Amino acid sequence: MEPREGVSKQDIREQIWDYMESQDLADFPRPVHHRIPNFKGSYRACQNIRDLEVFARAQEVKVDPDKPLEGVRLLALQSKKTLLVPTPRLRTGLFNKITPPPGATKDILRKCATSQGVRSYSTPVGLDSRVLVDLVVVGSVAVSEKGWRIGKGEGYADLEYAMMVSMGAVSEETPVVTIVHDCQVVDIPEALLEGHDITVDYVLTPTRVIATGCERPKPTGITWSKISCEMMEKIPILRRLRERERQAGKDVTLQDEPRHPSSYQKAPPSTVTRPQHMPGLEDDSVGAAPGSLQGEGAPGASDIYVGNLPQDATVSGLKRALRELGAAPLRLTWQGPRRGAFLHYADPASTQRALSCLQGLRLGTDTLRVALARQQRDK
Repeated sequence: MEPREGVSKQDIREQIWDYMESQDLADFPRPVHHRIPNFKGSYRACQNIRDLEVFARAQEVKVDPDKPLEGVRLLALQSKKTLLVPTPRLRTGLFNKITPPPGATKDILRKCATSQGVRSYSTPVGLDSRVLVDLVVVGSVAVSEKGWRIGKGEGYADLEYAMMVSMGAVSEETPVVTIVHDCQVVDIPEALLEGHDITVDYVLTPTRVIATGCERPKPTGITWSKISCEMMEKIPILRRLRERERQAGKDVTLQDEPRHPSSYQKAPPSTVTRPQHMPGLEDDSVGAAPGSLQGEGAPGASDIYVGNLPQDATVSGLKRALRELGAAPLRLTWQGPRRGAFLHYADPASTQRALSCLQGLRLGTDTLRVALARQQRDK
């Protein structure tokens, strides 16, 4: 089964999904459409990883949570390797470490390798953990003998890899393996590949072990211009990584923001400007008398107003929420929970970027009002 000329990634996905269902090659869960397909013979394909020297010498292995990779997760646990599994859709972090109970039986290890086991026998791995991944195993919808890979279209495997690069967990030399049915190995036009697409070094099927010899460079980090504000909202760890890279002077302009990289270069660290007659505010005192903008001048074109703050709001709580969304201001003037706060940015372009990322900003259960300060003043 070879793709026709002029196809898109989605055309290839649909061909593979349709073929696997029509030929009854698919296994639970079905239908395989819009999934990394589980296939009959997946455990046999997974066993082939034992023939790879890169698996034998690996100590820490990151394996995606997809059903057809269950056999590799089990082999990693049986081989007493450290097993890391990405959290579903990266909601609660980057990955979890699977830790079987002491003296775990074969049945318990099998359970640990399933999606239920990932939930029951895992502990989260923080962004600052010293993780060095020796081998990455990803699921695929299609892959070529040259190592070009197509996932299910949501971009999570590519993003997980880029995030691991950003936190220093993998390097260009870290081998990447994918496990698929033989029918999923197809020709993929190189023109379909983009800079953020992860490539693979080994393809395992029930009948073959393919060393791709792929020389195309792997992603060197997160391509922020491919990340939307909506994705930032869904993935807290991504917001923390973005703030790190912004502080390092990198261009972290998102896909749906106006581009103006210079405002992200060497931005000074965030500071809190405290109205002079509000002692103790930097200690997060709550319920202090409202301050004023004395000495700050009237709100300008580069200022944002944040209102509807909950009564127990603190300066540090607001600052933390702003940092997580990658919208830390140059200065913050605190007016008290009832009167809100003013955020000061370097220029109008930075303000507009921050405004787009701060829509839906919440503290606790409260959704905050976010508007240009001038608009607030005119009300």
